[in-house]
Amino acid sequence: MNLSERGQVPPFYAMRVFEAALARRDAGLPVYFLNAGQPGTPAPSTVLAAAHRALDTDRIGYTSQLGIPELRDAVAGHYKRAYGLDVSRADVVATTGSSGGFLLAFLAAFDPGDVVVLARPGYPAYRNVLTALGCRVVELHCGPETRFQPTVAALDALPERPAGLVVASPANPTGTMVTPDELAAIATWCDANGVRLISDEIYHGITYSGEPSCAWTTSRNAIVVNSFSKYFSMTGWRLGWLLLPAELLDPVDRLASNFALCPPTLAQYAAVHAFDAYAELDANVARYRANRDLLLRRLPEIGLDRLAPADGAFYVYADVSRWTSDSLAFGARLLSETGVAVAPGIDFDPIDGGKFIRMSFAGDTTEIATAVDILGDWLSEQPSAIVVR
Repeated sequence: MNLSERGQVPPFYAMRVFEAALARRDAGLPVYFLNAGQPGTPAPSTVLAAAHRALDTDRIGYTSQLGIPELRDAVAGHYKRAYGLDVSRADVVATTGSSGGFLLAFLAAFDPGDVVVLARPGYPAYRNVLTALGCRVVELHCGPETRFQPTVAALDALPERPAGLVVASPANPTGTMVTPDELAAIATWCDANGVRLISDEIYHGITYSGEPSCAWTTSRNAIVVNSFSKYFSMTGWRLGWLLLPAELLDPVDRLASNFALCPPTLAQYAAVHAFDAYAELDANVARYRANRDLLLRRLPEIGLDRLAPADGAFYVYADVSRWTSDSLAFGARLLSETGVAVAPGIDFDPIDGGKFIRMSFAGDTTEIATAVDILGDWLSEQPSAIVVR
């Protein structure tokens, strides 16, 4: 029997680490979850209450493939409050998580063979999904000198104009952001060169240094991707949204109706009330900030002193080249010997990621502090690697 090459993309190693960590926990062994890219808090109380009401009063059937009107209106209202942008219901499409949103966006905007540019390091699903769809992925090496973000100068230096560019701010795994002026310059460059900008804004709301800008502030040709998973603390509800240029609405409508019929109905009714919970959600961000400060203070004390700035999101991206050039094996041994789970950098950077790990600080503060102590003791026992720079 034939096997499609689409299924041969690299796995999402962070999820395999998560499975191994859960297996260790189920075996009764201690685990410190610094790997999971999800909040350690439940959905807001307003969301939970709305879900209970919906379960008691609605049969939870199919909805419009683009989402219930109330949710699309609520998302549009969020853009007015948060960014001062006029967004209408017609601009908003509810999706099955941001993952479903990226799939719809990539399918609607790009054909097989199209070149799409990404920052490296970056979220692996961009690269892997685009590859599975037959697109040609070009990764721009983005180091600390540009805060791990693409620049207009780097885009100008490309040997050919791509069909698309994916920008994430705040970014996974580094947590770095592009400034509003930088994002505006990138969006303007994309418009001038006929390049479709995909702006990943799923960590908006979780920032510590400056405020992020929405790509639609500059260009309505951009596709904006967002999610209820991160700031809104609703990962398992599998709900996100797109802001779409008008010409892509019908293609996405056609694709969405064939792929998933509609986003999860219960999650849609509940998420309408996520926008009533800003105070509760901002309290979560205050805890993330405290955890971030703890890591940025303690990690250099245990030898991890080359860190991405972590302007937003809830990750620290750490250089571990003093000990290894194989972050996957390094992390597996760390988990096996100590119970500390981290995500391997190879997920986010297939070339240089063997020298990095990603640590999440979205969990419990006490657990994070304990994990750092354990990690420090373990690192002190490890031989240094020979590093060629």
